[in-house]
Order: sequence, then C-alpha cells, then structure tokens
Amino acid sequence: MTTHRNDTLSTEASDFLLNCFVRSPSWQHWLSLPLSLLFLLAIGANTTLLMTIWLEASLHQPLYYLLSLLSLLDIVLCLTVIPKVLTIFWFDLRPISFPACFLQMYIMNCFLAMESCTFMVMAYDRYVAICHPLRYPSIITDHFVVKAAMFILTRNVLMTLPIPILSAQLRYCGRNVIENCICANISVSRLSCDDVTINHLYQFAGGWTLLGSDLILIFLSYTFILRAVLRLKAEGAVAKALSTCGSHFMLILFFSTILLVFVLTHVAKKKVSPDVPVLLNVLHHVIPAALNPIVYGVRTQEIKQGMQRLLKKGC
Repeated sequence: MTTHRNDTLSTEASDFLLNCFVRSPSWQHWLSLPLSLLFLLAIGANTTLLMTIWLEASLHQPLYYLLSLLSLLDIVLCLTVIPKVLTIFWFDLRPISFPACFLQMYIMNCFLAMESCTFMVMAYDRYVAICHPLRYPSIITDHFVVKAAMFILTRNVLMTLPIPILSAQLRYCGRNVIENCICANISVSRLSCDDVTINHLYQFAGGWTLLGSDLILIFLSYTFILRAVLRLKAEGAVAKALSTCGSHFMLILFFSTILLVFVLTHVAKKKVSPDVPVLLNVLHHVIPAALNPIVYGVRTQEIKQGMQRLLKKGC
C-alpha cells in the first residue's frame, strides 16, 4: 500500500518548486539588484568581447579563439541560471518542470567542466608561449585550437551526461520542494525515496576527476612558467612575462577559490547556514562570468586596442 501511495504521489507532481534561502528569505530582497547588475555586466561584457574578437582581424589568433570560447561558455551559464533565479526573487515564480530542471542540471555541470578545461588549455598556451617561445607558432596553431575545442566538447559532454540521467531515473515520492535556487544534483536527488548512493558517488568522482585533473595541470603549467620567468635575465622581461600570464592566473585562481569555498561549506554544513552554499552556488555562475572579460579587457593590450578601433569606426 505504501509503495502504491508513493507512486501515486510521484505521478501527481509534474514540477519541482525552487525554494531559495529557506532560513534567510530576506536575502532575496537585497540580492536581487546586485545580481541583476552582475548578470547585465556579464552578458554585456562577454558579448562585447566576442564581437571585438570576431570583428577585429588582428585578434584572429589561437589565444583569442580560446578566450571567445570562454566568453561563450560564460554567456550560456549565465542565461541558464540567473534569469530563473531573478524571476524567483522578483515574482516568486518557483515552479520548474522536471525536463527543464534536469536540462539545467546538465548544462550547469557540463559547461562548468568545459570552462575548467578551457582554462587548462589556456594555461598550456601560456606555458608554450613563455617556456618555448620559438616553437609557439608551430605548436599553438588554428588546428590546435580546433582539436582542443573538440576535446573540451567531447570529454565534458560525455562525462557529465550520466548526472541528469541518474537523477531523472529516481522516483520522487511526493516531495518536490528543492531547497536551492537552482537544480543542483545533490539538492534534487535528496527529494528521492530511492537509494542515491550511485548518483552522489558519480557526482563526487566525476567532479574531482574532471576539475581536479584540470587544476593539477593548470598549476603545473604555472609552476613551470614561474620557474622559466625567474631565469629570465633581460631587463623588463620578468615583468612582461608575469603581466602576460597574470590575468589568466587571476581568473583561474578566482574560479578555483569560489569552487573550493563552496565545497568546504558543504563539508562543514553543521557550522554554516545551509543558505550559504546556495548563495555561493548562484554567485559562482555569474561573478567569474562578469570578471573574465573585464580582466582580459583591462590587462590585454591587444583587446583594449581592438575595442578602441571598433569604437572609432562606430563613431
């Protein structure tokens, strides 16, 4: 009888309800404006960067193609997450259909992994540029970028696909209120009346395999870069090399730090309000996206000059 009742309840629910900040509902009021501004900044800045690289012939180089890919990933992530969060904040539109929820879950996992992988390829690009400058034009070519993009796409599309599939196959026995602003896998699977061990193990193992391996390779690249830079004896060479890599490393460090803080708050959830990981999860989809084009635009002379030329043409 209990099984029949659970099955009946699970068929009645056609939507999930996203319940943001259960213990701190007032956060929605003071977060809505800054989140809106960050969202507009992220979309506007990334779109401007994409148009600049596309329209400016001098920027048709492998590094800037990778930067275009990063901007495209940021735009998709922002559009997948932030508009729904804002409609909850402004209009209390909390329902989200099962297919939309699992699609959002897949895009978030897939595109965050793709972003991490793109940072890893960009770190390799800087490693070759600093440590093997004479070989750079023969190694980092347009063909290399195409192969790197195919690797980024294939690896992350396939590796993250089981996450929403495993969650979609679970039975949801009447409980449909997700204590999160987004359809995070852990938050959604917590509502299931089935055993979710495999689901959580795959999320954990897959996440650390993808992001962990990327971060290890990134920091190895920058270790070799730092060692090579410190050996430079030409006047001003060290400052120039560090400036070239500085913007990349700053963004990677921020991306990694906010992710690490998010993981640590989950581990120490008894000591931290449950709303803090929810907030960090939302911010992780918009702050790096807003910072990436700004840091590159400010610190990369070629992009700044390209934007200035486009503005002059427009005037």
